[in-house]
Amino acid sequence: MDNNQQQNSKPQMNMPRFNMNWIYGLVIISLIALYFTSGQEKSSVRTETSYSDFKVMVMNGYAEKIVVNKYTNTLEMYVKPDHIRDVFHQGVQQTGKSPSVTVAIGSVDQVEQFINEAREQDKFSGKFSYDNSKENDFFSSLLMNVLFFAGIIFVWMFLMRRMGGAAPGLGAGGIFSVGKSKAQMYEKGGDLGITFKDVAGQAGAKQEMQEIVDFLKNPQKYTDLGGKIPKGALLVGPPGTGKTLLAKAVAGEAGVPFFSMSGSDFVEMFVGVGASRVRDLFEKAKQKAPCIIFIDEIDAVGRARSKNPAMGGNDERENTLNALLTEMDGFGTNSGIITLAATNRADMLDSALLRAGRFDRQIHVDLPDLNERREVFLVHLKPLKLDPTVDVDFLARQTPGFSGADIANVCNEAALIAARFNRERVGKQDFLDAVDRIIGGLEKKTKVMTEQEKRSIAIHEAGHATISWFTEFANPLVKVSIVPRGRALGAAWYLPEERVLQTKEAMLDEMCSLLGGRAAEELFIGHISTGAMNDLERTTKQAYGMVAYAGMSDKLPNLCYYNQQEYSFQKPYSETTAKLMDEEVLKMVNEQYDRAKKILSEHQEGHAQLAQLLVEREVIFADDVERIFGKRPWQSRAEELLEAQQRAEAEAMAERRAKELGLTSEPSGETDSPAGAESEKSTGTTK
Repeated sequence: MDNNQQQNSKPQMNMPRFNMNWIYGLVIISLIALYFTSGQEKSSVRTETSYSDFKVMVMNGYAEKIVVNKYTNTLEMYVKPDHIRDVFHQGVQQTGKSPSVTVAIGSVDQVEQFINEAREQDKFSGKFSYDNSKENDFFSSLLMNVLFFAGIIFVWMFLMRRMGGAAPGLGAGGIFSVGKSKAQMYEKGGDLGITFKDVAGQAGAKQEMQEIVDFLKNPQKYTDLGGKIPKGALLVGPPGTGKTLLAKAVAGEAGVPFFSMSGSDFVEMFVGVGASRVRDLFEKAKQKAPCIIFIDEIDAVGRARSKNPAMGGNDERENTLNALLTEMDGFGTNSGIITLAATNRADMLDSALLRAGRFDRQIHVDLPDLNERREVFLVHLKPLKLDPTVDVDFLARQTPGFSGADIANVCNEAALIAARFNRERVGKQDFLDAVDRIIGGLEKKTKVMTEQEKRSIAIHEAGHATISWFTEFANPLVKVSIVPRGRALGAAWYLPEERVLQTKEAMLDEMCSLLGGRAAEELFIGHISTGAMNDLERTTKQAYGMVAYAGMSDKLPNLCYYNQQEYSFQKPYSETTAKLMDEEVLKMVNEQYDRAKKILSEHQEGHAQLAQLLVEREVIFADDVERIFGKRPWQSRAEELLEAQQRAEAEAMAERRAKELGLTSEPSGETDSPAGAESEKSTGTTK
């Protein structure tokens, strides 16, 4: 049951990330500014005059500093501030603080003779400095220019190396090799260290993949009979089911070169790079044939092409897909190359990519069933230190709908929980807490609830448990909890039977069970709350699915309006039919709601006891419900197994307590960390 209180998200400031290119840009700008400003003198105004006028100015005491350049046979006289207006006929604001006069001279000796004579004369009273060392300006200027351009070239080469090295595998070409393939190549598939022994479950998929291994090991066996080696195989399945692991296992078993890359590796900001990388990948693969090319998440480039030319006639993704289609089965031949690809969105792929001759086979890697989950658990339990109480069969039954990645996460989370409580071994309760943690979220022990809210939640959850106990096709109840977890304030846990087909009666019973919480609130509290939003959402979706897709309504029987076309912008039914669907859904939901209220009214006393027990203990199990209501009228095979398992666990726990008197053991009915999940979620069926 969701509390439906949205968490206040803090605004996040999108600060720009630091980039070394900023520093490079600042260095270049500084060098350019230094280059253009280093040659300028401090004087603001500079003018030329004759040598005779220069002599007059010196004799009049206008000179403040005289600098002689021996290389250019010129001198520069800086005028005293007091005589600026006498020389330039302007004020200091117009000329600057250090204006100068440039004079062409015949020889330096002549100037020095004049300077000496001027200083000896009594009439000359002005004092000035004289410098004749400025003779290497040309060489210093040349050196500065060379150093400046050398710095620019160095920075440019450094940037080019960084751009070329940003993508591993580009080689010495740097940015000019951006069209090269980024595929990671393993010279021998066995270098991955993964074989079919490392893939638990998926017997059907492994059998089909084993044929590909045989093709690579002994192709002549098949070609002698006139057959052709398959061009490719597409692994299709939900996330976390082991598609990538299967591809690695094929390469490990066959012992051939293995090229691995993701569909997003073909995507680049430069136009035409994706198609170039596809061609380069297959060119490298031809040199290593026989070999395997594995493209993970191929839907990144294999999405169905647009049928509307106005949506982009030169789409880079479509160009990449066209190159891939041509390389897989075009005019040329790629003998000895088998292309494997993985995706969880096969319905989005282009039909030309799925045809025979490109991907000859579609191998479905589905979620593991009960026996396959047991095999997956055995693989991931090997590195753990387990307690004798851990039963692999029980764990497999507790995790229906879990993928291989989910099971690996359960094992890891159980080990973390055991370490958190300083246990020496991982026990059964740690695994159950891990399942609760993964599905329901983190237990919120600090969440404050009033007694009225707690009792309201208990009545709600007891309503779910009561309805599920008295409906024939409802899943067997495992436990009920009012401990907050994640966004859920309480949960009812079930152990669903893994049915291949669902009947209308079973789906209606499930809808009735989902509506039991809202019905209990209305009957026994007198008002309804927002806590049933998750229940109503699931009920409405299921009702629309039954009416629009499964053809299970009275007025629209045997009709399916499911439309798989990606670019369909119209509903496959009229507005009149849509109105009829809404009426049928409303009728179906209201019927199950009235049915839920009727069942609760008949078992009002038992429901009240169940709610009170929940308030006191927070977590109750199927045994507690059985003590109140008695044996369930319809007992399935799964319930029989669950009861047998619970009896065996109780006996084992009693034996263990008798032997280990010095240890404190948790009772089976209550734990230090009560379990819970989102409202009415069957264990692992929905995430």
